[in-house]
Amino acid sequence: MLNKLENTYKGKKVFLTGHTGFKGAWMLKTLSLLGADIKGYALEPKTKEDLFYLINGNEICDSVIDDLRNKKRLEDEIMDFQPDFVFHLAAQPLVRLSYDIPAETFEVNVIGTANVLDAVHLLNKKCEVILITTDKVYHNNEWIYPYRENDRLGGYDPYSASKACAELVIDSYRNSFFNIKNYNIHKKGIAVARAGNVIGGGDWSKDRLIPDIVKALAAEKPVSIRNPQSVRPWQHVLEPVVGYLLLGAHLMKEPQKYSQAYNFGPQLSDSLPVAAMLKLAIQSWGKGEYVVENIERQPHEAGLLKLDISKAIVELNWHPRMNAEQAVSMTMDWYREFFMNKESISEYIAFQINKFLNE
Repeated sequence: MLNKLENTYKGKKVFLTGHTGFKGAWMLKTLSLLGADIKGYALEPKTKEDLFYLINGNEICDSVIDDLRNKKRLEDEIMDFQPDFVFHLAAQPLVRLSYDIPAETFEVNVIGTANVLDAVHLLNKKCEVILITTDKVYHNNEWIYPYRENDRLGGYDPYSASKACAELVIDSYRNSFFNIKNYNIHKKGIAVARAGNVIGGGDWSKDRLIPDIVKALAAEKPVSIRNPQSVRPWQHVLEPVVGYLLLGAHLMKEPQKYSQAYNFGPQLSDSLPVAAMLKLAIQSWGKGEYVVENIERQPHEAGLLKLDISKAIVELNWHPRMNAEQAVSMTMDWYREFFMNKESISEYIAFQINKFLNE
């Protein structure tokens, strides 16, 4: 795996939106270890404990701090950089926050995606574009069947709906400007990656399971959870990050074949209820307890959601490396290291990435 990805990305120019976010920072560190030349474009991290600062992000990429909605700046930065790859991760990614800022969520996730594609359209060179959406783009029937890439799109909450809208925008651009029939003219491969709930070290986001667990356990307080029976496709953040990179590698070689959507999630046996994930985290931490919140009129959140990952397994030769217990253990190991030895956490992240890539 390490050799394949190094052969693809070493010395290549990679434009990465959302590089200051949780998943974006893991992507940034991984690309840096692979030897890529990276330019990032994202908002300023909120605190000095954000993962971007912990990995010394400003030293491993050319970091541009701005909003996706600044169309001119985004176009100028992409045109100036002339990337070989574009990975679009930037988004307003939180379901519950989307109820508070619905219009902004649609602006960032839909118009922001269109702005990225407009900028790519200006490039007069070969470039592979991987746009990251979410497992929540599917019209969720709350059934036991896992969703496949050709299932109906939809969205109950503003976040989910905004990502489904972004997929319609991507499909329109792919048909209108990046049609595979005209690849020899535009030279752009356009792929979509849909991933489920990710966990991993360095996530401090509000209303996310692992950050809530870690903050409570570190303070020796009971963990408070909202929906203990909600089932999600949990996976360590490196699983989809490597999936995105593999998709980019395939897209570079056969853009006309791989310009489509792919699910990245855990095996079905690892799509666990919130309560089960919490118990694994407490077990890994060594002690702790939890309580279930009794909140009336809380915003709607999906109760059951699973992904069919057969397509990524068969076509990309990608498959989950860890089960849920291993993913939780690796995550809690990171937080333990952070609280004990914060100064060397960047080296520890590199250790976890290299171990994952070399297995």
